[in-house]
Amino acid sequence: MERSRITIKRLRHNWQQVGRYGVLLIPLAFLLVFFFYPLFSIFSLSLWPDGALDLTGFVEFLNRPRYYNVLWFTLYQAVLSTFLTLILALPGAYVITRYRFPGRSVLLSLSTLPFVLPTVVVASAFKALIGQGGGLNNLLMSIFALSEPPIQLERTLTIILIVHVFYNYAVALRMIAGYWANQTLHIEEAARVLGAHGWRLWWHVRLPLLRPAILAAAVLVFIFTFTSFGVVLILGGPRFATLEVEIYLQAANFLNLPLAAILSLIQVSIMLLMMGVYTHLQRRNTAVALQSAQHIARPPRTLAQHALVWLNILFIVVLLFTPLIALVLRSLRGRDGIYTFAYYLSLAENPRHSITFVPPVQAIGNSLVFAMMTTVLSVLLGVLTAYLLGRRPTKLTRLLDPLFMLPLATSAVTLGFGFIIALDEPPLNLRTSWILIPIAHTLVAMPFVVRSVLPVLRSIPPHMQEAAANLGASPWRIWRWIDLPLISRGIVVGATFAFTVSMGEFGASLFIARPDTPTMPIVIFRLLEQPISGNFERALALSVILMAVCAISFLIIERVRTVGVGEF
Repeated sequence: MERSRITIKRLRHNWQQVGRYGVLLIPLAFLLVFFFYPLFSIFSLSLWPDGALDLTGFVEFLNRPRYYNVLWFTLYQAVLSTFLTLILALPGAYVITRYRFPGRSVLLSLSTLPFVLPTVVVASAFKALIGQGGGLNNLLMSIFALSEPPIQLERTLTIILIVHVFYNYAVALRMIAGYWANQTLHIEEAARVLGAHGWRLWWHVRLPLLRPAILAAAVLVFIFTFTSFGVVLILGGPRFATLEVEIYLQAANFLNLPLAAILSLIQVSIMLLMMGVYTHLQRRNTAVALQSAQHIARPPRTLAQHALVWLNILFIVVLLFTPLIALVLRSLRGRDGIYTFAYYLSLAENPRHSITFVPPVQAIGNSLVFAMMTTVLSVLLGVLTAYLLGRRPTKLTRLLDPLFMLPLATSAVTLGFGFIIALDEPPLNLRTSWILIPIAHTLVAMPFVVRSVLPVLRSIPPHMQEAAANLGASPWRIWRWIDLPLISRGIVVGATFAFTVSMGEFGASLFIARPDTPTMPIVIFRLLEQPISGNFERALALSVILMAVCAISFLIIERVRTVGVGEF
């Protein structure tokens, strides 16, 4: 009798384990169906378009110098953007780490705001600042009585590089400053005693100590600039097409799907390589000797130190906030120079009285609905993924962990292109369905939830659950009363990230959004591309609204986020 009870208990436990792991495998199934299957479809279209090996796409790629130039320019601008970002961020990281001054924490927090802004908003901001009709050009023309705008940066490599630095400066700044703040000063003090000063101290001591953080930041910035789409498409034009832009042009404009698939395959291969390098560097990115940042930062004392601090503060403010201020002011400036809300009010109008026209204000509602759906899906799948990866890393979880990061290393354009060619047959005939938008957004947003929850989950002492289990608590009660309160902050941060990412996602949405359900970034892009009277101002007004939503989300993240916990 006792043996049968033990057997029944074991069977019940085994079924509970099977059910538990079955639930935890849901996010892996989601990733296989909506990420790897579209990527496999791209690979299949590239090499087996008719069921047999066909290298026509590769031959076309190899025989057309244009595509070599596109690949070369993509690499060139990414390397140059990364180099400029690191060179400019290093002094800022030094000031943030070594000096204490009023508003230091606020400045560091606000410096991240540009990074969470959608690319179309950033492009609109720089058009409003240094574009042909931008505020700076108008000011210079009025002061010096010029007949033409003196700043001619649109459709140039220069403006692409400036915007890439603007967009990624905070990434390098926070990664390097966060690593540097945990380094002890003993090594530097010993080097000074031995005669190392000035450039010798930098070259032989500081830069070698910072090498892990600098390399990790460089790889991450390279990934972001290599897959840059909205900035290059809006500000660069066809002359400066990157792989991302060329994939979009070949698939959407020329309907050359095999060549677009070849370009996607090349881009995915490079990005997978870079993500492998990044995860390797992150595993090695541990501080040599940890020390609180409060013991490192000192108030500036000498005139040179004060000058260094204020010059860096001025640079950060001018680089990161001037375009955003120009965006707001330009959206309010009427044709007669009087500030007005007319362009905001016109977002609800249909100026051409077309039955197919979707008022921009409707795009706001579409984006909010898609963002809320994305948030729910991302939180559910992200929390399940965090539990799947587990509290204690194993060989299996070390293999699975990078798989769930792959959507971040894959271009959104490639993802949208994969949806078009893969999800067009039963039982996944979703090609014309609006549901593809929250699915695509979830793929991009889910890693943010995972990286926000997983570190908190792994920090929970195992003995807490064990003690609760010994007292008779069921797994559900353990999760409800122990795990959930502890990981709730990570969930809120991840959910806010997911909402913000969905609101600003542009590349994949441009491929898969239906004409009657456009999102805010798509409408902004269409308004910028149609030089009809008032469209540019309406695009700026809609960009300000989108920027405000992202800014509020960012403030929530900064307020709720537990300092030092999480990976974003």
